[in-house]
Amino acid sequence: MEGMRKMARYGFVFSGNPPRFYGTKVDLRKLRPMILKRIDNRAQSYPVRAMVPVANEVLQARNVLIHGVSTLLNFLPLMACKFCPEIYIGEQGHLIQTCWGYKHRAKNRVHEWIKGGLNDILVPVESFHLKYMFQSVIRHNERFDFDRIPAVVELCWQAGADLQDENLNSSSSNSEAASESVSVNENLSPEDLASIANNTLTAWEALRSGVEKLLLVYPVKVCKYCSEVHVGPSGHKARLCGVFTYESWKGAHFWVKANVDNLVPPKIVWRRRPHDPPVLVNERKEFYGRAPAVLDLCSKAGAIVPKKYNCMMKLQGLSGPANNRFFGITTEPNF
Repeated sequence: MEGMRKMARYGFVFSGNPPRFYGTKVDLRKLRPMILKRIDNRAQSYPVRAMVPVANEVLQARNVLIHGVSTLLNFLPLMACKFCPEIYIGEQGHLIQTCWGYKHRAKNRVHEWIKGGLNDILVPVESFHLKYMFQSVIRHNERFDFDRIPAVVELCWQAGADLQDENLNSSSSNSEAASESVSVNENLSPEDLASIANNTLTAWEALRSGVEKLLLVYPVKVCKYCSEVHVGPSGHKARLCGVFTYESWKGAHFWVKANVDNLVPPKIVWRRRPHDPPVLVNERKEFYGRAPAVLDLCSKAGAIVPKKYNCMMKLQGLSGPANNRFFGITTEPNF
């Protein structure tokens, strides 16, 4: 206070908080061992006991979802584009020009459709399986010393879930996890198919809400440029980003905070409504509805769709522009 009074005596006026002067410099090389030690000590308070049931529920919902989608695909057709990740649930693909295929193909072209599979709907997202929780950074020359498992399974493992259960398959391929329990020649009635669809849709919602809860407690990183996922407080150092093209950052990932869509991609698809034409055309794509692929598959099998998706699906929307004539004047609806 005495120093401030002397400065005010010589004409210095303070508005709000007094200024602060920092004369010391921070040596980050000395702080690095302290930060790494603090990260290692952080693992002593994990896993959080309250989140262990949530992790087990997420794994259970994941298994129900995989087996349910596999069963529904035996009765409903799935088409996938040969040159891009676009998919469509129906007998034949749409004519909407949204294909951005391989390098030498022009953009905004009509898709070339082939038969799709389980991994086209439930996109596998892998991550390194750490040997212990909150492990130190994985270097580039150590990338082959760690297994690759689904990121959701790795997140649940770090959250304290038991992965020894025979029903919890940690394979990166969803089709392998469902091949043993799904019979291709199984005959199901429409009521049974609708029941499976409702259970599958419930598992989809439970999986996404459970992962969202786990992300509030456990840190997960995703690369901004290549969608690589790493479950841990800091991303790994494996230089795998842009491996097929030269990048200015020499293949190092640019890590940001991950969200639910990075671990459980929704895979949005065009959805045909009852009043739409048999084949969706490009000229009316602004009027068509869209929905996550799992939701569209379950709804076509008889599942009840939650109301929160009605706006995205445009259930009451028009299938194309409509002209109305009043007293000889033509008006078009303004959307």
